Amino acid sequence: MRPVLRVVTTAATVTCVALAFAPSASAHGKHRPAPRPISVVAGGLEGPFQISRDGHHRLLVMESGAGRVISVDPRKRGSVRTLVSGLGPNAASGAVRVGKHIAIVTGEADPSAPAGPYPGSSVLVASKGKVSVFADLMAHELKYNPDGQTQFAPDGTTPLDALSNPFSLLAERGRHAGVLVADGGANAVLRVNSKGRVSTFFVPPTVNTGACAGRPNNDAAHTGCDSVPTGLAYGPRNTIYVSALTGEAPGEGRVYVLDARTAKVRKVIKGFTAPTGIAVGRDGTMYVTEVLEGMPEGEPGPEFDPATVGQIVKVSPWGKRTYAQVTMPTGVVLAGRSLYATAWSIAGFLGIEGAGQVVKVSDRAFRRAS
Repeated sequence: MRPVLRVVTTAATVTCVALAFAPSASAHGKHRPAPRPISVVAGGLEGPFQISRDGHHRLLVMESGAGRVISVDPRKRGSVRTLVSGLGPNAASGAVRVGKHIAIVTGEADPSAPAGPYPGSSVLVASKGKVSVFADLMAHELKYNPDGQTQFAPDGTTPLDALSNPFSLLAERGRHAGVLVADGGANAVLRVNSKGRVSTFFVPPTVNTGACAGRPNNDAAHTGCDSVPTGLAYGPRNTIYVSALTGEAPGEGRVYVLDARTAKVRKVIKGFTAPTGIAVGRDGTMYVTEVLEGMPEGEPGPEFDPATVGQIVKVSPWGKRTYAQVTMPTGVVLAGRSLYATAWSIAGFLGIEGAGQVVKVSDRAFRRAS
């Protein structure tokens, strides 16, 4: 029941380095700028987290730090339109289009912060500018406790860890479909049907390898790293892919490939560090965001450059891995043949305001590990 992200560090000043591109020669000998491997589609955002498709030509982005859902047109740089606002800063982390509505998920409520406009650990539905509570995920956690871990200290009221801290959503396919929710606090993927009823879809196991081996947890029966589901995506051959943060332990992050109907595990792909988002192509090519890759432990030194933190891992259908250095990416989505991601997503945790971006990542950005 670990929180989805826990970043304890500060940065006094940051210099944002512009993305450079190299010229290429045309057939006529003239030099023209080549397409940028990574290009900014929208900038000046506050904590952009989940990104999903919104029709044929637009992207839906949950701008968590600003408490709004925005629509971005990648064909027009800087084309940002607010669809839903007033969600409260850092209260919501995911949003997807479900028919004519927008489903939104709110994270675990912070008891030390002022009460927000909507309850935490909930699925909201926005329609024609009106937002209403659709499902109570915390109630499901308290009643069913999907991961089976001890929830409270002996006093019966103090939570031992995050109970329900949902991070992202996936719209189900078909008529009268609901949404799947990656609930990092509950350590489960939950299903919310079209009537708002919550059920448990998949509970990934606790990890006890590498740095997670024997790690103390809520109780003696569940030592190791909680899986902490973060990202969801449909894959080929009727599958759903689930990325799991796995206690932020280096190299212990997982991707679970599930049967979309039964939630039975077909495959487990290992070797990621703090994965937070996932996208899958029709051929099974997989893109996984590692938001904390390269983040130093403890207080960073004066030479720390936050622009170097984070990457997207591309995994081919036969397992070959290449890497694109994208700063602090959380969400990622394939729209047609193009790959888009949120960037500088957790810059607010470092005291950097207005740095969030939506970026387009070309195949040229991916390189083998050095």
